[in-house]
Amino acid sequence: MPRHSLLALLLVCFAAFAQERSVAPGVNRAYEQADYARWRSSFESEGREIFEQRHAIVEALRLAPGMVIADVGAGTGVLSMLFAQRVGASGTVIAQDVVPEFLRGIEERARREGLPQVKTQLGAEKDARLPANGVDLVFTSDAYHHFEYPRAMLASLHRALKSGGRLIVIDYEKVPGRTGAWVMGHVRAGRETVIAEVTEAGFELARSYDLLRENYFLEFRRP
Repeated sequence: MPRHSLLALLLVCFAAFAQERSVAPGVNRAYEQADYARWRSSFESEGREIFEQRHAIVEALRLAPGMVIADVGAGTGVLSMLFAQRVGASGTVIAQDVVPEFLRGIEERARREGLPQVKTQLGAEKDARLPANGVDLVFTSDAYHHFEYPRAMLASLHRALKSGGRLIVIDYEKVPGRTGAWVMGHVRAGRETVIAEVTEAGFELARSYDLLRENYFLEFRRP
């Protein structure tokens, strides 16, 4: 493709992302002026599947020392800490969220646990604000349904990943007749819709893990 044509295509795509409408207005309103301790007691409690299965999830990711991991929508940072232990002092974990209170709590937690490889990054609604071509693995857990602008956010994650890098999406199953009323009302899209959106953004579905009951666990790759 001629260079000018490629530039024109990129400009059209940028305009489309800029004009994208929120698919879930107000979905993050509950986290405005969030209380870190309160949300930690909620997110890190027995009965919450991601917390109960956190060690199995980390094991499945096949992390290695020196890797750069972005925990997008890190919340209270429980998985960021586990990632940091796996990547070691030579690696980096970027705990990213749009809630400043969560990031302050994560910074204090990382200091207490002696994990200086944990860095924090305040994201925006349409941009994760991660280093371009600088991340080996982007991890999202119960965060995808909080993307108000999924096309723009996925484009920013695609830019952040190195070629061959992985995108993990763990989120609630949404199956009429089986899924509870709260999830059906709160979560915008089910597994198949998410797969379609992520692959449309330029990722390839590499694997589906049979590990969780209430959530699906998908691995995509950036070609």
